[in-house]
Amino acid sequence: ISNITKEDMEEAARVGHTIKLLAIAERRIGEDGHEGVAMRVHPALVPSDHPLASVDGAINAILVEGENAGRLMFYGQGAGGAPTASAVLSDLVAAAHHRAFGGHAPRESVYAHLPILDPGSTYTRYQIRLQVEDRLGVLSDVAGIFARHGVSIQSVHQRNDEVPGACVIVVTSHQAREADLRAVARALAVSDAVREVTSTIRVEGE
Repeated sequence: ISNITKEDMEEAARVGHTIKLLAIAERRIGEDGHEGVAMRVHPALVPSDHPLASVDGAINAILVEGENAGRLMFYGQGAGGAPTASAVLSDLVAAAHHRAFGGHAPRESVYAHLPILDPGSTYTRYQIRLQVEDRLGVLSDVAGIFARHGVSIQSVHQRNDEVPGACVIVVTSHQAREADLRAVARALAVSDAVREVTSTIRVEGE
């Protein structure tokens, strides 16, 4: 999150999103055709009307999406003296009860042994903000880099930059493999049309 800037937050608000730090675990089919778990932790753009967009301050939330149960969210304080003391006290009371009256520790439930999938095989979306040369053909050059790596563009927004001879382009991709999106970002960074890749943020929750 140290790389998130004021400009990132302003751009997120402009397109009806907010930036949240997410830890994501997904059960999905890997590239080898076998089921596994894709896990990642990163800041991401989420729509302003998404349940996670309202989670602020010391509040934490766990969002679960199931095939049959649909979307469920568990929401509550995740930091601070009182919430921490409450959790510790609950554990002490349970331990004292077990010591005095006997009992069993909670059983561990294991439903499946699944491998961790290669992060590069995860499917996600990127919003990439670029400072580019203000000249004819720049959009074509940028779009060509996305096309060469098999990544489709969902939207492009262009605005003037304070730097003479430059403008800002914000590109949002369609869903694609993480490895391909990273390759796009690397190719943009060395393109003659691009002065700087100023921001790369994943888009989740859509």
